[in-house]
Amino acid sequence: MNATQSEIEESLTCQCGCGLTVHSCNHLQCPSGIPLKAEIASQLGLGKTRPEVLAYFAGKYGEKILSAPTATGFNVIAWVMPFAAVLVAAAVMIVVARRWRRPAPTAPVAEPAGEREAAWRERLEAELKRFDA
Repeated sequence: MNATQSEIEESLTCQCGCGLTVHSCNHLQCPSGIPLKAEIASQLGLGKTRPEVLAYFAGKYGEKILSAPTATGFNVIAWVMPFAAVLVAAAVMIVVARRWRRPAPTAPVAEPAGEREAAWRERLEAELKRFDA
């Protein structure tokens, strides 16, 4: 099935600096969009398919003309990174939420100072007796 003119225009970025696709470029008398539309029409007139037309433009202008990066080579990162960033952010949010929900540790019940001191004195006495012996 052959591609339509507008499908190809949506797949190419206008080179006038607007950052839009050739189809969406809103500049009147655009110095880039108008010739690109004519060139797309001539390529489709030759009976080329969508991949062939896109390859033609990528060869002529470089990959910067494609509105979406190709899914080959280093460009795979452009496809994978947004999903990876969302997964990492979700994992961080889950960890933080679990830590916030965790109850605060309770302080151990302290013995009255007198009982603790008495226990230490007894231990000290026992150690001194063992040392003297």
